[in-house]
Amino acid sequence: MSKKVYCIAQFQPKAGREQELFQALQALEPNTLREDGCIQYVVTRHIPSNFAPGESFPIAFNEIWADMAAFEAHCQREEIQSFFAQHCEAETGAAEKWNVCVYSDEPSNYDAPKLG
Repeated sequence: MSKKVYCIAQFQPKAGREQELFQALQALEPNTLREDGCIQYVVTRHIPSNFAPGESFPIAFNEIWADMAAFEAHCQREEIQSFFAQHCEAETGAAEKWNVCVYSDEPSNYDAPKLG
């Protein structure tokens, strides 16, 4: 197992603003890919498939970080905080909703000491 952190950041754009939001997210890629601990950072858009009919926001970042410290350092960068302030939190922003979650590939209590 690893200490890697997997982040899925999904975005629901406001009506008519999907391309604007997608381009704003793409602009974050070059600097982020240079960060220590960034393994993968790519913005994607939902495409239809009969083999994957699930529900999703139309735009999603797929991220892999070396560990939680690298992910949290990324989240505190001025460029990232400015993006959320401008595009998500501001009334004039392009995002209607967003959902950012992190995941681990380690099972619960992985390598925990045995008691008893």
